[in-house]
Amino acid sequence: MQVWPGQAYPLGATYDGAGTNFAVFSEAARRIELCLLHDDGSETAVELRETDAFVRHAYLPGVMPGQRYGFRAHGPYAPERGQRCNSSKLLLDPYARAISGQIDWGEAVYGYPFGSPDRRNDLDSAPHTMSSVVVNPYFDWGNDRRPRTEYHHTVIYEAHVKGLTMTHPALPEELRGTYSALAHPAILEHLTELGVTALELMPVHQFVNDHRLVEMGLNNYWGYNTIGFFAPHNAYASWGDRGQQVLEFKSAVRALHEAGIEVILDVVYNHTAEGNHLGPTLSFRGLDNASYYRLADDRRYYMDTTGTGNSLLMRSPHVLQMIMDSLRYWVTEMHVDGFRFDLAATLARQFHEVDRLSSFFDLVQQDPVVSQVKLIAEPWDVGEGGYQVGNFPPLWTEWNGKYRDTVRDLWRGEPRTLAEFAGRLTGSSDLYQDDGRRPLASINFVTCHDGFTLRDLVSYNEKHNEANGEGNRDGESHNRSWNCGAEGDSDDLRILGLRDRQTRNFIATLMLSQGVPMLSHGDELGRTQHGNNNAYCQDSELAWVHWPEDRETDPLLAFTRAMARLRREHPVFRRRRFFHGRPVEGTHDELSDIAWFTPEGREMTRDDWGAAQARAMSVFLNGHAISEPGPRGERIYDDSFLLLFNASAEPKEFVVPVNHGRQWELVVDTALPEGVPQGTGAKVKAGDRLMLLDRSLTVLQRPA
Repeated sequence: MQVWPGQAYPLGATYDGAGTNFAVFSEAARRIELCLLHDDGSETAVELRETDAFVRHAYLPGVMPGQRYGFRAHGPYAPERGQRCNSSKLLLDPYARAISGQIDWGEAVYGYPFGSPDRRNDLDSAPHTMSSVVVNPYFDWGNDRRPRTEYHHTVIYEAHVKGLTMTHPALPEELRGTYSALAHPAILEHLTELGVTALELMPVHQFVNDHRLVEMGLNNYWGYNTIGFFAPHNAYASWGDRGQQVLEFKSAVRALHEAGIEVILDVVYNHTAEGNHLGPTLSFRGLDNASYYRLADDRRYYMDTTGTGNSLLMRSPHVLQMIMDSLRYWVTEMHVDGFRFDLAATLARQFHEVDRLSSFFDLVQQDPVVSQVKLIAEPWDVGEGGYQVGNFPPLWTEWNGKYRDTVRDLWRGEPRTLAEFAGRLTGSSDLYQDDGRRPLASINFVTCHDGFTLRDLVSYNEKHNEANGEGNRDGESHNRSWNCGAEGDSDDLRILGLRDRQTRNFIATLMLSQGVPMLSHGDELGRTQHGNNNAYCQDSELAWVHWPEDRETDPLLAFTRAMARLRREHPVFRRRRFFHGRPVEGTHDELSDIAWFTPEGREMTRDDWGAAQARAMSVFLNGHAISEPGPRGERIYDDSFLLLFNASAEPKEFVVPVNHGRQWELVVDTALPEGVPQGTGAKVKAGDRLMLLDRSLTVLQRPA
C-alpha cells in the first residue's frame, strides 16, 4: 500500500477522487495508527508518521468512499493524570463524516476491567464498536436555494425524524423513521398546510444507545448522546450506513427547501457519549482525554454541568475548532439553515461560570458562515448559575422558558400572573430589549420534546414515567400542568370539553404572541404520551406521533392551521420591534399601539395588574401603529385586533372598549368546538357586552 505524507488540514478523512487524506489531532499519544477495516474482520494498520502541531496525517491513494476505518492511539494510560490512551481500543475519528455499525456492549469497549477503574483493559474493542467511514463529498444539489425565512415570518416545528414519520399510513414501510420519510410528499404537505417554515430536528448527529438503557431493553430515543459531530445518525438511513446516510440526509434537505421549509438541527456540543470516568472509550477519551474534556482537580474525574457525566473543554482551541468546523460543515456541505444548541449555557463556561463573552461566542460572532444562519440557544444547563434566559449575545435567539411557564400558569389559574403574562405576550422586552435585541429573540413555546405533550399538559397533574424503569423518579416533577378534574383518560364530557378548550387556548396564545412560535410535533393532532414527561428512552408508539385516519376532519388540526394562517396574514402579530405603549409618530393615529383593559372596558391600572385574583383582561393591538417599515421602507398597515382573555374558573362578561373602534368581527372563540366561527363571525360594536365562557379566549378584528 502506498502511503504519502498528505496534509494536516482538513481534519478527518477527505476523499479527492483519487484517494483519501487522513488527519487526526492528539497531543497525548506518542504514535497513532490508522486502521483500515475489512469485511472479513481483519484490518490493515498504517502508522501516521507525519506530524504538524500534534496533527498526524497521511494520504492513501486508492482508498475510496465506503472504506471503514478507525484509529489506535499509543500513549500513556494514567487516569490519575488525566491520560487514557489505550491502543487496544479502536477509536472513531472525531471528524468522521459517516459512522457504520453499532456498539456491542461489553467489557472490551471500556478502557478498564469492570470493577477496577484504575487498571488498563487490553481487550480489543474493534469487533464490538462502531467504525468511521470515508464518504463521497459530491452531491447534485441542483437548484437548491436556502429559503432564508426571516424570523418574523418563521413558524418552527420541533420534530423527531423517527417519531414524526414512523406510523404515517401514507409512507411506505421501508421509509418510515428515516431521512427519506421527511422528504415524502405526505409529510411535506402536512407541514406546509400547517404553516411551518422551519423544521427543527431533534439530534441527528451520530449518537449512542447507552449501555444501561440497552440492558433494560430501552433505547436513547431522543439522541442527546453524541459521538460524531459530523456524521448523520446511521439508524435513520434507509439506504445503508457506508456513507449512504449522508446522501439521504442531503436529499431530504433539498426536498424540504423545495417546499420552502428550512432545516434547523438540535445539536449537542456540550458533552459526548463517553460519559464519566466509568464510561466507554470510543473516540475523544482515547485520543486525548485532557484536551477534549473538563477534568476535575482529581484528574481521574470529569466536571459535569450537563448531567450526563462529562462536559467538553470550551477553553481548548481544539474543541472550539472542532465545534466551529462541524457547524460550518453542516451549513456548507449539508445545507442546513440553523442550529438549536442543547444546554447552551455549558458552551459559555470557558472557566467555571457562564460567560456571555466566552471564546465560543466570539468565534460564532465573527464567523462569516455560522453567523449568517439561525442560532437558537437552550439557555440553561444543570450547573451553578446555569439558567441564563435573556442573557445570550445579540446575535442569538433563545428558547424562552419563562414564556412557557407563564402561559401555563395563566391558563391553569395561578394568581398574580397577568402582569408577567402581558410581558410574555408582547415579546418579553424585560429579557431582550436591554441588549438591543427585538421580540424575535424570543422563541415561544408551550411544550417541547422535554416534558408533557400539549394533550398531556391538560390531562395530568403528575408525571407517569414508570415505563422508564426508574421508579418514576426521573423527569420534572413541577410541570405547571392541570388535569381539568381527572387524572389521565376520562369519559366525562365536561372534562373532555374543558381539555379541548384549554388546548385551543394554548395554541391560540402561542400564535397571537410576539416572538417566534414553536410547535412540538403531534400537538396539532392531540398526541399523548399517557403522562410520561421524559420519554427520552421510549422508542415506541408511546412517543411516536399517531396519525389518525380522519385527520383532515380533525377540529384541532383545523384550528391550528387557522391560527397559523391568522398570524401569517397579519403583521400586527409579527412585529419586529417592541410596543411603545403610546401613539406612533407619523401614523396619523391618536390611539396607542397597544392598550390594556379590564373586563369592564376601562384601562388597566397598577392595582388591576397586581390584584391576586385577576385572571381576565383585554388587549388592543393597533394595526395602524406598527412602527417598523416594510422591506422597501413603506409604512405597514394592518387590521386592529382586540384579544379577550378569560383564564378564570367562571364565565365573565367583557365590555368592548368604546374609544378603540366602532365595529368588530368575531374571528376566534376557543369556547367553540371548532375554535373559529364557521362563515362570517358575529358583528360586535363598541360598548357591547360579551359573555366569555370560563377559561376561553376571544379575538375580535377591526378592518384597517
